[in-house]
Amino acid sequence: MHTRLVKRRSALGFSLAGLASWLGSWGLARAQGAPIRIGSTLALTGPLSATAQIHKIVGEIYVEQVNKRGGWLGRPLEWVLKDDQSKPDLARTLYEQLVTADKVDLLLGPYATGAILSAMGVAQRYGKVLVHHTLGIPSLAKYDMQFPAWSLGSEPASTVPNTVFEALAAGPKPPKTVAVVTSKFPSIQFMSAGAREVLKKRGLNEVLFLEWDFGNRDFGPIANRIKDAKPDFVWVGAIGLDGNLLLDAMKKIEYQPPQHFYLYPAPGPLVSLPEAKNALSVTIFEEQPPFSNAPGAAEFITLYRERATAAKLPDPSVEVQAGASYTAWQILAAGVAAAKSLDDKAIAAWLKANRVDTIQGKLRFDGPGNYGDDLMRVKQVQNGRWAVVWPKEFTAGGTKLLSN
Repeated sequence: MHTRLVKRRSALGFSLAGLASWLGSWGLARAQGAPIRIGSTLALTGPLSATAQIHKIVGEIYVEQVNKRGGWLGRPLEWVLKDDQSKPDLARTLYEQLVTADKVDLLLGPYATGAILSAMGVAQRYGKVLVHHTLGIPSLAKYDMQFPAWSLGSEPASTVPNTVFEALAAGPKPPKTVAVVTSKFPSIQFMSAGAREVLKKRGLNEVLFLEWDFGNRDFGPIANRIKDAKPDFVWVGAIGLDGNLLLDAMKKIEYQPPQHFYLYPAPGPLVSLPEAKNALSVTIFEEQPPFSNAPGAAEFITLYRERATAAKLPDPSVEVQAGASYTAWQILAAGVAAAKSLDDKAIAAWLKANRVDTIQGKLRFDGPGNYGDDLMRVKQVQNGRWAVVWPKEFTAGGTKLLSN
């Protein structure tokens, strides 16, 4: 009886092992064991929620993809997500909870610079790796176990504005006068200050500079000041819905800027606004070649379009925010796979020493503050869609920069 039972168990074990091997060959092996818990926050409510919703959809897609393919280290992923309400102080408290009370295995950064810095402080206190996707001031990233998916290089206040003004100089109407208007949100203010220096070095004339407090909703006075200044080009240090609110205010006074740029807008709401015709912004990934040719990009684009459409987002296409968010998950996955463990120090050591394949391309983390190359490109709203217009080798079908 005992011998017969052992034989049955052995036969069953063999058949299950064979089935698992067969499923694995088709990418269908089920992850087993206790889940690997990834903890993070997002601004699901508050001024930054329009953009953070994109990151939430991306994270859900990535976790589902990984679990269908056997998880990490043969274990399923579980995403423990909390709402930081667009408040950096709350993000700090929530990341403390994730580490101490929820006892997550790994951390992933939140959306926006302030919250990321809060999360970084917690990660440093507990010796945790922090991969993040949208930190806009690299010099503030002092922790040696943080890794950025926002590929804007170590000196973006110089390199990013230079890329924008290079695109304008090669366009149909190179500007001579510039208005710089910006949010005081830290990363936005930092980048706009850099733009002011760059335009002066390029011999352009700044005809207006003004700032507003983060969360401002009254853009009427700002629109009037811009109209009175009569600039050839308007640099808008926008985050979230700032661009939409400013364009609405401009419409009310029947003003349309000749050329206009928005730094980190909520991409869907801006691109769907008629007044945003020919608006410029920056990007590291768009739903077009050559970006869409990256391994895994096509599948991600299909899945994201389905989810974003179901969520009724204004624009269901994959663009810079979705691309950066997906990249962050890829970076963390590469570190775990290479370290063959959840040991934060081992993951960090490997990421510092190796390039990581992502939908942005191969990323490195061996520069100042663990930053690599500036991969920011310039895109423009054309025919109700974002299209990359600079540099030329990243355009699709010979797309060129247009002016109003």
